[in-house]
Amino acid sequence: MVGKYKVITLCGSTRFKDEFMEAQKRLTLEGNIVISVGMFGHSGDNEVWTEGTKEMLDDMHKRKIDMADEIYVINVGGYIGSSTRSEIEYAKKTGKKVGYLEDPNT
Repeated sequence: MVGKYKVITLCGSTRFKDEFMEAQKRLTLEGNIVISVGMFGHSGDNEVWTEGTKEMLDDMHKRKIDMADEIYVINVGGYIGSSTRSEIEYAKKTGKKVGYLEDPNT
C-alpha cells in the first residue's frame, strides 16, 4: 500500500495492448495505483527485440512486481505465455496476491 492505495502490477502478453489499457483505467478508477508494462513488443514496439532489451524488460517487470501488493494477469482467452507464467510464479513465491482478467480454471 502507498498511503491508502493498493499497488497492482499488470502482467500478461503484450499482444493484449487494448486489454492492458482497459484494465489500467478500470483499476485506477477503483482507487489503485497501477504499474504496467513499459513497451508492447507483440503490438508493434519493435525496440523490445533488440539484443538484450527483452531480458532487461523481463527483469525490470519482476522489480515492478516487487513494488506491488498484488499482480493482475491479462489472460485473454485464458492465454498465459511463458514470460507471464514466470511472473505469476515469482509473484506467488514473494507472497503477492494474483488476480486474473478471466478465470484461469475455465
